[in-house]
Amino acid sequence: MIIRNEIESDSEAIFELTKAAFKNHPHSDHTEQFIARALHAAGALTASLVAEVDGAVIGHIAFSPVTISDGSHNWYGLGPVAVLPQSQKQGIGTALIRAGLSLLKGLGAKGCVLLGEPAYYARFGFKKSPDLILENVPEEYFLALSFDENKAQGFVVYHQGFSARG
Repeated sequence: MIIRNEIESDSEAIFELTKAAFKNHPHSDHTEQFIARALHAAGALTASLVAEVDGAVIGHIAFSPVTISDGSHNWYGLGPVAVLPQSQKQGIGTALIRAGLSLLKGLGAKGCVLLGEPAYYARFGFKKSPDLILENVPEEYFLALSFDENKAQGFVVYHQGFSARG
């Protein structure tokens, strides 16, 4: 498996694998493929990595800037992250997340937020942060990872691509 930056020709594979990855996910509204496409179309992706095996794209992760009401800069949202169902539970998602977080740190990022399963994302250092709030979501699923001692606080707003529905 190789992890590399997304290229233009990956677009349809990313759309289809994201759709398949979230098809039966119990906490999905099944819009993740539209979000990934909208972020790409808007040029809003700070990082977009794919996992490739034998020339086939089997995983994808996206990172885009978020706005925090306290004015903190260089914070990013992780998501969506997707792996083809038949390739899940093989460490591909983990490898994508680690590579993406490393890339963000190299770019001088201050931190990263996500909406996801606390038990899964804790292994990367993500945890609930009472100082960061994403409106209209259960607070236990909104997680943050600070890359330095400076703590951001306030309301977090994702790129408008996250409202894409089709």
